[in-house]
Amino acid sequence: MPTRFGREPPAFGPAQRWAAQRTFHHGQLPPERVAAERESTISVCLPARDEATTIGPILDCLMPLIDQGVVDQVVVVADGSDGTHDIAAGRGAEVHDQSALCSNLGPVQGKGDAMWRALTVLTGEVVCFLDADSEHFGCHFAAALAGAVAIPGPTAFAKAFYRRPFRIDEGTKLPTGGGRVTELTARPLLRAFYPELAEIRQPLAGEIAARRDLLEQIPFGLGYAVDIGLLIDAWRHVGLEGIAQVDLDVRQNRHQSLEELGPMAQAVLAGVIERLHRDGCLEAGEDRLPWPERPPIASLYESRELWSASRRTPAMPNHSTKTEAPVATTTT
Repeated sequence: MPTRFGREPPAFGPAQRWAAQRTFHHGQLPPERVAAERESTISVCLPARDEATTIGPILDCLMPLIDQGVVDQVVVVADGSDGTHDIAAGRGAEVHDQSALCSNLGPVQGKGDAMWRALTVLTGEVVCFLDADSEHFGCHFAAALAGAVAIPGPTAFAKAFYRRPFRIDEGTKLPTGGGRVTELTARPLLRAFYPELAEIRQPLAGEIAARRDLLEQIPFGLGYAVDIGLLIDAWRHVGLEGIAQVDLDVRQNRHQSLEELGPMAQAVLAGVIERLHRDGCLEAGEDRLPWPERPPIASLYESRELWSASRRTPAMPNHSTKTEAPVATTTT
């Protein structure tokens, strides 16, 4: 259970033991191993907003994984007007307009909302979410993360981590220094209140893979709170033994200004505070930072209203015709 700050000693022992046993390098999960040993279907999803610069190269890495039998579905849920939709469709991805998914719920309210709505069109038993703004992307981002869950074993939720270079200008780059909100907000919060998760290297990483039935049971924060919220809620459902982290080496993306990072840090704080209230670790009457969430999507399936509305939404036109890759079984 989470702790009240200053009331109990941090549980770094269990966290460190977990890290030693459940931290992997992507080289341990190459595409050919995933194709041969996975026993679950895999959907890869990229929520994208004005990512025309990076979406093409990313899909050039991902689409061959279908023919190689590594994944079964690659989906882009797009928003914006910079041509991301057309580029993704031209690369053969299945493309959906974010605002058309579950349109009866009104406008899309951030990244987490787009991810939540995407569950209605993702068919895999394992779902892998990837950020669409990564530079120097490699196929191991999808193969290793999804493989950590799809290959039989205890893992139900896998989180990426990587070194984060910091680009000062076009000609100057520091080897580390990226991920400022992670180091200054997210990890201190976990060390203070959720010490079992203290060894998660990148709690705000947008690259995750999880069993679909797990994702259907947990709420999604609508904005930047989604990543730390999914991590905490996954831990509550499957424990440390059900979580793994995968080293993807390096991730480079564009940096935001401090002014832009402020709202992100506030969202992360709000997501943690919401869970502390829910878990009874903050006293009644203490101030809350209201932050909306979508409920567990499985809670809406009984009425079928959400499911029916989303299933009536067609994918965007001009998709390439693809043959679904067969699911490989474990070899003995």
